[in-house]
Amino acid sequence: MADRTIEDRLREEYFDLLPNIRRVIEQLEAEIKYHLPPISHTLARHERLEVTSRIKECESALGALRRRQEGGTFDSDRPELYSLSRLRDLAGVRVLVFPPSRLAEVDQLLCEQFSSWTSDPFRDENVLGHKYYGLCPDASDEIQGEYQVASMLTGLFWEVEHEAIYKPTPSLKGVARSLEMQQHSQDVYRALRNFEDEFERLAKQEKSGS
Repeated sequence: MADRTIEDRLREEYFDLLPNIRRVIEQLEAEIKYHLPPISHTLARHERLEVTSRIKECESALGALRRRQEGGTFDSDRPELYSLSRLRDLAGVRVLVFPPSRLAEVDQLLCEQFSSWTSDPFRDENVLGHKYYGLCPDASDEIQGEYQVASMLTGLFWEVEHEAIYKPTPSLKGVARSLEMQQHSQDVYRALRNFEDEFERLAKQEKSGS
């Protein structure tokens, strides 16, 4: 029988880690939902606050770890260098908020509750969203969790953009590398921010005039 590849070893590790990953996601989602009612219970009819969670799939985790290596490949002579437990986003929670003024409230509230976690924001020319990672000690001392706080409009666009451009199938690699497509993505982010800014400006104007 041929020796197992690094990918084979990492797949085996993934399923060994999976119970811990599930414990982390359950605790992290529960803690976040527990702390949000002071905001969620005061939302106006047009305002939104949505919490979703996801566990990174095995092949996605392998791909993420591979992309972090020099040349995007594993060194088959040094399998001990690689462990999926080093990934920060095996267990992730996303909080989507509309409008942006509520986003700042949510981010501040959760920062107070997860004060020891490390910030790693999403950026283009501006901050697209907030991202934090750290341990949930009661669930696992090995698997880090990640939570994100972002505009709902941006988050919904990510659902399409990440699969089509950020993590495309092989048949779409050319689309992902297209400078024109990358520019159009930036145009979408700017348009969404302009929509949000104008909405909030007009909403405040209406409120002050009522």
